[in-house]
Amino acid sequence: MPRAGLVPATVIAAGAELADEVGFEALTMGLVAERLRVRSPSLYRHVESLDALRRGIALQAKRELGGATARAAVGKAGASAIHAFADAYRRWVLAHPGRYAASLRAPAPDDEEDRRVSDESLRALLDILGGFGLHDDDAIDAARALRSAIHGFVSLESSGAFGLSRDIDRSYRVLIEYVLSGLLGGRGGSG
Repeated sequence: MPRAGLVPATVIAAGAELADEVGFEALTMGLVAERLRVRSPSLYRHVESLDALRRGIALQAKRELGGATARAAVGKAGASAIHAFADAYRRWVLAHPGRYAASLRAPAPDDEEDRRVSDESLRALLDILGGFGLHDDDAIDAARALRSAIHGFVSLESSGAFGLSRDIDRSYRVLIEYVLSGLLGGRGGSG
């Protein structure tokens, strides 16, 4: 018998929590059913398939990450906005590794909702970069550079790869300063 009050959003939220615990790729409908104390077949009344569940988690994750970074950057501009964005991004990723993995997937070409949510999740960063005079393709290149730097650092950090005694937070600030110096000092071969 399905649990009263079970709706698609509840299934997706449980899946997101589990993804953070077990990893996005290890997530199964059986694990979600166990978490919700229902039988696996009853989940399919609320979420069509494992792929649909993963898509739902990805949409939720993109909204959450976009919201966290946008809130952090409100009222800030320039370097302080980049630092606030980057710090919020790092905190969210470290707290939600499974959701983060879900958020990395680019939208399918025909998935308008995912494309819209993905665009909205990057709006704060593109607005910040506009303050540096970066628009259109230059802003996309800069956003990719910053996100790649953050992703690389946080991936190494969460894997335990930083074993030296140097303060990790300080190293992260240095990384963001390097990216900022690139934004302020020119755009490489685009000129």
